[in-house]
Amino acid sequence: METAKSSSSSSSLLNNKKPTLTPKAKIYQKFGNKACYKIEEIQEESSQNGCPGLVILQKGPSLFRCSLELPEFSVVSEPCKKKKEAEQSAALMALQKLGIDSLESCLTESDAEEELVSRLSHIFSSEFQSSHHPLSSHLKAVYFREGELSGSIPVSVLIGCDPKLSNLCRSIDARVESNPFLSIPIVMRAAVKLSELLFISEEDLWIRRKYPFPSNAIPVLDNQHSDLTKGSLTEAVYIPFSLDKDVSSISMNLSLKGYYLDVIAAELGIVDASKVLISRTIGKASSESRLYFSALETHNLNSDSEFICAIEQPDLDSSFNIRASYLLGQQVYGNAILASVGYTWRGAELFNEDVSLRTYFRMLIGRTPDGLFKISRDALLTADLPGVFTGKSNWRGSLPKDLLCSFCRHHRLSEPVFNVLCNSNKSDQDLPGSCRLLSDERSNSAYISKLGGVVATVSPNQIEAESFSCEIKVVSKNHNLLLQRSPVDTFTKQGDAVQDASLKVLNFLKFYFKQPNMRLEELSSLGGKYNIDCHLTCFLKEFSLCQQMHKVQQPRNLLGGHKSNFNHIDRFNSLTSMENKHLSLQGTACGSLPSNGCIVSISYGVFLVSEGKEILEILEKNDDFEFEIGTGAVISCIEAAILRMTAGQSVCFLTDMPQTEMVMAASVDCKKILSFLSSKSCCLKYLITVLRVTEPFEDRMEQALFSPPLSKQRVEFALQCIKEYSATSLIDFGCGSGSLLESLVNTPSSLEKIVGIDISQKGLIRAAKVLQTKLENLKDEISTSNSKAAILYEGSITAFDSGLSEYDIGTCLEVIEHMEEDQAHLFGEIALGLFRPKVLIVSTPNYEYNIILQKSNLGSQVEDPDDSALQSCKFRNHDHKFEWTREQFNQWAAGLALKHNYSVEFGGVGGIQGVEPGFASQIAVFRRNQQEPIKDSVISIDMENRYKTLWKWPATSFA
Repeated sequence: METAKSSSSSSSLLNNKKPTLTPKAKIYQKFGNKACYKIEEIQEESSQNGCPGLVILQKGPSLFRCSLELPEFSVVSEPCKKKKEAEQSAALMALQKLGIDSLESCLTESDAEEELVSRLSHIFSSEFQSSHHPLSSHLKAVYFREGELSGSIPVSVLIGCDPKLSNLCRSIDARVESNPFLSIPIVMRAAVKLSELLFISEEDLWIRRKYPFPSNAIPVLDNQHSDLTKGSLTEAVYIPFSLDKDVSSISMNLSLKGYYLDVIAAELGIVDASKVLISRTIGKASSESRLYFSALETHNLNSDSEFICAIEQPDLDSSFNIRASYLLGQQVYGNAILASVGYTWRGAELFNEDVSLRTYFRMLIGRTPDGLFKISRDALLTADLPGVFTGKSNWRGSLPKDLLCSFCRHHRLSEPVFNVLCNSNKSDQDLPGSCRLLSDERSNSAYISKLGGVVATVSPNQIEAESFSCEIKVVSKNHNLLLQRSPVDTFTKQGDAVQDASLKVLNFLKFYFKQPNMRLEELSSLGGKYNIDCHLTCFLKEFSLCQQMHKVQQPRNLLGGHKSNFNHIDRFNSLTSMENKHLSLQGTACGSLPSNGCIVSISYGVFLVSEGKEILEILEKNDDFEFEIGTGAVISCIEAAILRMTAGQSVCFLTDMPQTEMVMAASVDCKKILSFLSSKSCCLKYLITVLRVTEPFEDRMEQALFSPPLSKQRVEFALQCIKEYSATSLIDFGCGSGSLLESLVNTPSSLEKIVGIDISQKGLIRAAKVLQTKLENLKDEISTSNSKAAILYEGSITAFDSGLSEYDIGTCLEVIEHMEEDQAHLFGEIALGLFRPKVLIVSTPNYEYNIILQKSNLGSQVEDPDDSALQSCKFRNHDHKFEWTREQFNQWAAGLALKHNYSVEFGGVGGIQGVEPGFASQIAVFRRNQQEPIKDSVISIDMENRYKTLWKWPATSFA
């Protein structure tokens, strides 16, 4: 984590750099409408995606090629994945042919000033009046203003509605990028040069044509006014600068004769609408929602003022509007109105839409990373930003990369930079299943980065590319580096590497936005968790408004526990510890309980209820909502409840209120909700029904390709060993949700005591419920089953508990591949060196068998069109940290057996002994010899750690 001091020097880089235009924009500057782009869609050649012998060829993704025709020549781009990329590529080729440097602006400052004067002259010409442009409608409408202001158009309207003017102003002064209102004095200076055509006032912020338009334009103006909207009142949101006043909804009558901006000015208490500043659009690109506020405060136009000073010392100016400033991303002083009204490209009529309090709160929520995800799922009170990315097929809602790009746009940052690292494995001696070997191959890699969210990669040999990692840089509009995420995690698919890295950055930002006032040490620790270097000075300055908004409580009139806290960190957890709460389930259990990796579909409703359990209002509902278990895609209390349910079952429970903004953003009638919250003590009620549970792809694949499924074959293998050795005690390392233990309880055997250990409390809770039900059913069947004592412990299998040593048999089925390789080695040392069961059974996937499985999985071959390189075999599960070949597994097991005085035999399930490529699931059976093992100083008593007993069923319970 970079210190504030060191970051300060780097943050000054390119502070005043002129904006660089895109190649297409430069072509337009030179040729205008004479440049003609034609897009052709082409089909990428079929590929077998690295699976030799695959009979069915797969259809590749669609690509686009652009032909650019200029007056003197034409060029054709290379195939690109997106139409816009193809157009930019063709424009870049044309610039190169013209000998124009694509990295430098085509316009000098003096050229831009001349172009600005020319643009103003065109805007106030008769020719422009007859064109279809938002500004032409404004120019017509201002002639219906009364008195001396008739025909005067505010300069803020000019720069707000004409992008060409804004771009020219940015070419003249780069600071316009961060404060668009600095364009006003630039435009005014340009207008002075047109004194024969235009009239301006030194004190006022409007421009007027000196002479009336020709008579043939007057009928157009008269007709224009007759077309103005004569509808009902338009709803808008009033945002006072004083924190003692609440944000409220107002209604404006825009059907009155006159200019709509005069109506808004009156609402703000401003006499002259020319003194109303109009912001850039806020929210969706298609939205016309803008902030309107006063230009009477000199801060809005003062290029020398420091925005950060106004934020850190708001008491220096009591008119500073923190809420409007946060929403816009730049300084706002005085009261403000959020409205969606004006003239647009859609037609000549006045356009207006209602902007409700709900819209306002959704905009606030949409400025946070998790809020963006919640909105994309339309589940503000249910969904949560997942903690892990498991692949596109399991993801629901907007993808992490798209969310990160949207976040940067909302905060007026540059598009994030994605650097994809291709890791090639070129040595025949390298074993392809090892994650460690993959990560060691970075020296054979190359970077290529692009702005604008476009990902590009270059590998020395793409066919040999085996894994990918991604670096991300988030930079400000002034090109200051804010944060950088290191390319640590590797993936077999390029798209997964980009999405996972994006999700890590989003989660870092999410936790910062929840607690923006965290100490620098905490911020450093948070960055370390996600492998992110944060450039503190630039980062804190860019998001400093968040710290102020964190303190704002709105509205004030709510009861004490319901006061709003925009960045409140509570995720509904403090009120509902589902793990320790008895839930009343309705309906008959049908099928298996969900576990990590399952896709669960639910129908749900969220209700606002009073303290007396009276339902006041429904806030949110969904008839079919899907999410993946174990990723954190829903708030924790919902997932904890669903882990105890099967398809067809329903549950109802109450939770405390989340932050008020979230409730208001979900509610349709905010006024009604506010009245409830201000007069009653309220909470939320969730009513959830599980519709279906889809097992993880790995489990479904096993069931489809193996009979019986591999999981059952592994259990049968373990039962044979129990029978062979007449084992009476068993310990299952990494028992998960208890699938093996459940089978052991159901099957008559010599076992009298079974123990499960796992680090996941959620999985253990599910296992406890299953075992409880099974053992209860065995009370009346003692004659057919031995009495069994069962205990579940919470803890890591790389820790040691002396009370669990010397068991007859130990099992570790399909567990070690979910650990890092060094942890898998440590487990082997602990299990054979300290726990020392008489027999230990360890199974893990055989990496060499994956080619067979991939040939059977045709659908997955074209899952991600972003992956252009032929891929090597993928791991079977997204959560696998490694998968070993037979040679790797044999070396690991043989070394452990020799070291700890065990013998070892190798077998497996899902395949035929001696037939390539071996078993689908390879198994090592360790048998303890009588002699004492070789002592290892690495295994010490310091590693002893007693586990937490989570659930216990004594054998005497059967009596």
